[in-house]
Amino acid sequence: MAASPQRTEMMDADTVALVLTVLQARRVWTGQELADRLGVTGRSVRRDIERLRDLGYPVHASKGRDGGYQL
Repeated sequence: MAASPQRTEMMDADTVALVLTVLQARRVWTGQELADRLGVTGRSVRRDIERLRDLGYPVHASKGRDGGYQL
């Protein structure tokens, strides 16, 4: 049984709020660290980061060994 569109939007809002809270906990998070912390896949992290950006949050990403996501 699929979730209703309203239920899905609520779950998305809760997830995005959780990602925002975790990002605020420290300066830089790697994608894998965020995925592990949130119990999701890297793809989910990327999708949630894009949602935060769409909402106007300045989430920066850098590549490489010392890269990661930060507000």
